[in-house]
Amino acid sequence: MSERKVLNKYYPPDFDPAKIPKLKLPKDRQYVVRLMAPFNMRCKTCGEYIYKGKKFNARKETVQNEVYLGLPIFRFYIKCTRCLAEITFKTDPENTDYTMEHGATRNFQAEKLLEEEEKRLQKEREEEELNNPMKVLENRTKDSKLEMEVLENLQELKELNQRQANVDFEAMLRQYKEYEEEQKRREQEEDEQEMKAMLEEVQNRRLLVDSDSDEEAAKPSAKPVAKTKPTDILQEDPQPQSKKLKTESWERSVGKLNSKSQLAGLVTVRKQKPSASLANRTENHSTTASAGSFPPATGTTSTSSSLGLLGAYSDSEDSAGD
Repeated sequence: MSERKVLNKYYPPDFDPAKIPKLKLPKDRQYVVRLMAPFNMRCKTCGEYIYKGKKFNARKETVQNEVYLGLPIFRFYIKCTRCLAEITFKTDPENTDYTMEHGATRNFQAEKLLEEEEKRLQKEREEEELNNPMKVLENRTKDSKLEMEVLENLQELKELNQRQANVDFEAMLRQYKEYEEEQKRREQEEDEQEMKAMLEEVQNRRLLVDSDSDEEAAKPSAKPVAKTKPTDILQEDPQPQSKKLKTESWERSVGKLNSKSQLAGLVTVRKQKPSASLANRTENHSTTASAGSFPPATGTTSTSSSLGLLGAYSDSEDSAGD
């Protein structure tokens, strides 16, 4: 009994592989393949965006008469997901990329444009150097200067890294902590000084206020007599001192004439009925006393009254002796 899964096949002794007919297929035939969009694109017909990585059932064919270093170039046909318009792109083995061919536009890619610009500048520089040997020397000088600058920058970075590697972070933190404590201490001292200055200023103000109040209290005690009414000034005598001096001089020369108690004592000591002559004398005495209570206005009246008073005094003394 033979095996169920046979790996070896039977070849008859007269088998000739050259006699096997070959299929004659066209060179531009197409195959259906499953692929993903290699880049972002936008349909020209409807404006639909097709993002990179979207899957399609595409048709693949080999591009005729286009080869890069013996590598064939393939073309792919896909359809827009919205309007079903045909979009084609092909491979680019030179740049290891894809190029848009028909039906859509590739979205902006800054990196790709930058690379293309660098390649263009490099190509122009090579063409200049081929025809101009002085340009070659100039470019070499520029390159050497640029290389020296790069080396200097690299050396500076190495030195900076070495400095940072030798830094003692604990010492830095300790120093920063000491600086903060010193700063706080200074602030506290300044605050205390300000408080002391303010207290001294307040104390000085209080002392000044107390001294002012004491002076104000002493001033009224020196002059306790004050005018109670505003109209009192109208009733005052404009020359009180001169009037007082005149009265004192009159009293020294003549005596006090308005002392009724002394005269009354002299008259009432004797308890007997006075005679007619004595009554007349007493009447004259009373009239002269009432007239002498006020200072005389003229010189003649003052001399007459003084003479009358002297006579009255002498009579009173005589009667008292009797």
